[in-house]
Amino acid sequence: MAARKHKKVLGSLQPDIEDILDWNKLPDNAFEPASAQEKESFIQDRKSVSYWKDAWRRLRRNKVAMVAMVIVILIALFAFVGPMIVPYGYDEQIRGANNLHPWHYSLEDRMAQDPDAAIKAARAEAEAEGRELTSIEEAQIRAKIKAGGTQELKPHLFGYTDEELQRKANGEFVFPHVFGCDMHGRDIMVRTMIGARVSMIVGICCALIVLVIGALYGSISGYCGGKVDAVMQRIVEIIYSVPEVLIILLLGATLKPILEDFQNSGDGFFQNMVTILGPNLIAIFIAFGLLYWVTMSRIIRGQILQLKQQEYVTAARALGAKGGRIIKRHLLPNCVGQIVTTTFLQIPSAIFTESFLSFLGMGVSAPMTSLGSMCSDGLSGLQSYPYRLFIPAAILSILILCLNLFGDGLRDALDPRLKK
Repeated sequence: MAARKHKKVLGSLQPDIEDILDWNKLPDNAFEPASAQEKESFIQDRKSVSYWKDAWRRLRRNKVAMVAMVIVILIALFAFVGPMIVPYGYDEQIRGANNLHPWHYSLEDRMAQDPDAAIKAARAEAEAEGRELTSIEEAQIRAKIKAGGTQELKPHLFGYTDEELQRKANGEFVFPHVFGCDMHGRDIMVRTMIGARVSMIVGICCALIVLVIGALYGSISGYCGGKVDAVMQRIVEIIYSVPEVLIILLLGATLKPILEDFQNSGDGFFQNMVTILGPNLIAIFIAFGLLYWVTMSRIIRGQILQLKQQEYVTAARALGAKGGRIIKRHLLPNCVGQIVTTTFLQIPSAIFTESFLSFLGMGVSAPMTSLGSMCSDGLSGLQSYPYRLFIPAAILSILILCLNLFGDGLRDALDPRLKK
C-alpha cells in the first residue's frame, strides 16, 4: 500500500516531519572551512561615512542646489578676481567715455556718417598729395554723406572711446568697456564687480555677527530654562517689535557726526576703516548686532531644549561638567546643521537689506559703490541707458536667488530627520 502523504493544514502548529527529516540530507562539504573568497563576499568592509560626507552626498543629489552653488562661485570670482584683471578702477574717470554704450561703431562707419570727420580726413589726404581740398569737393562730400545718412549702421560688441578705437587701429591692445560707462566716464563692469564684492562682504560679516550673538543667546536661554528662559524670551519678543530699517536710519544719522570727528582725529587703521565704510554701513553692522539675531536665537533655543534631555547631557552633568562646558562641547556641536543653515540663509537677507538701504542713499559712501547704489544711479537714466539699471539689478537678483536655493539645499542635506 502506497504511503499516504500528509496534507498540510492551514494554520496548524504541528511541524512538518518530512521537512525536518530533509534537514539531515546535507551535502558532504557542508562543514568544510569557507574559502577566502567566500569570506570576503560574505562580510564586506565598508568605509565609515562621517556627518559631513553624508551631507555632501545628499547635497550632490540636489541638482538645483548644485547649479545655484556654481552660479554663486562664479559671481564670487567675478567680484573678487575680476577687478584684478580689468585695468580700470571703480572711481577712475576715463576721458571721453561719458555715457558710453556697451557697443560701438567702427571708425569707418563713424567717418561715413560724420561729414566734418570725412572732410578732415579728405583734407589730410589732399595735403599728403601736395594739393588743397576745394570747396566744391567739400560740398560733394557733404552731399554724399547726406544722401547715404539714413543707412543703418552695424554695431559691434563692447564699448570703446574714439581715442581707444584709434589706438586699437594702430595695433595696440585696449581692454573693452564690456558694460559701457556711466555719466562720469567710470567703467560699469568694474563698478559692478566692486558692488557685488561689497554686498557679499556685508552679507557674510552680518551673518557672522548674527551667528555669534544668536547662538550664544539662544543656547543660554534654552539650557537654563525656567525663569531665565522666560525673561530672555520676553526680551526677544520686544526686539521683534522694533522696526529694523528705522533703527538703521536713526543710527546712521546719529553716528555720522561722531564718526566724522573720530575720522578727523588721526590717520590710524580704525580711522581709515571708518573712511572706507562710512557711517551708514557701520550703522548696518550695529543694527544686525542689535536686532537681527533673534531668529537665530530662537532656532538654537528650540534645538537646545530637545538636546539637553539626552542621556549624554545627563551623564556629563553627573560627572560634574559645568553648563558652559556642556553647551560648548555637547549641545552646540549637535546643532551644527541648524547653525550652518540659518547662518547661510542670513547672507541673502543681509545683502538685500544693504542693497535696499544703498538704493535709498543710506548705504556705502561715494565713491565706493554697491549693487543697490548702482541701481539707484541707473534709475535716473532708465529710458536712455536702461542697461545701467538692468545689469546690477540682474546680478543682485541672481545672487540672492541662488543663495536662497543653495541654502534650502544645504538645509535638506544637513537635516538628519530627512535621512532614509
